[in-house]
Amino acid sequence: MTETVALTEADQLREKVLSLSTMILEKHPKMPTLLREIHTTIRQYPEQVTLLSEEEIGIIVSGLTVQTNATFASAATKPAAAKSLAAKIKTLGADAF
Repeated sequence: MTETVALTEADQLREKVLSLSTMILEKHPKMPTLLREIHTTIRQYPEQVTLLSEEEIGIIVSGLTVQTNATFASAATKPAAAKSLAAKIKTLGADAF
């Protein structure tokens, strides 16, 4: 006789993240549903996020990035006008103002 063991919320969330990892690679059509389930679990049990590893959180972010077709800025840069103003001040010196 086999005995059924109930999974904790943390174990269920980890299983969903592992499934998501596979679905990202396969571009599986069920990925939006799984992302929604992960979101619902995290929203209902926010303490579960602290139990996830950085790799697992990265998988969730990757899934969201693929699903939403979003990109993150790699680095913020100063606008060109600010650079040219700084160059002008160096050239003219502070006495010009």
